[in-house]
Amino acid sequence: MNQDAGLPALVFAGDCSFCTSSAEKAEKWFQLSRVEPWQFANLEELGLSPQQCETALQWVGVNGNVESGHLAVAAAMQYRGSAWGVLGRVLRWPVITLLGGVAYRWIAKNRHRLPGSTPACAMKN
Repeated sequence: MNQDAGLPALVFAGDCSFCTSSAEKAEKWFQLSRVEPWQFANLEELGLSPQQCETALQWVGVNGNVESGHLAVAAAMQYRGSAWGVLGRVLRWPVITLLGGVAYRWIAKNRHRLPGSTPACAMKN
């Protein structure tokens, strides 16, 4: 991990318009300075692989720790702090994180059906 990687970073699927619009909202709401599609990110610099990024949203924290999926969302919320930070901590509670994981996987699998999506949003299996 390059220490000058400009962390934290939220890395998303740039070929999915639902993911792109969600990432743009996260950038604004959580006041993130680095939000980028994995297809254009320097993955090696971030310590990520294409396989990780194809599977789920990725968060690379200021310490280089990587979190995926709903935990990436929780980490971004915690980074923002205030009420978002509290909500991010709640998302990590055992029962909530179990439900959050199920919800994230359902959204990822069905993102091509959600508002603002296109056929390109369909997961490639």
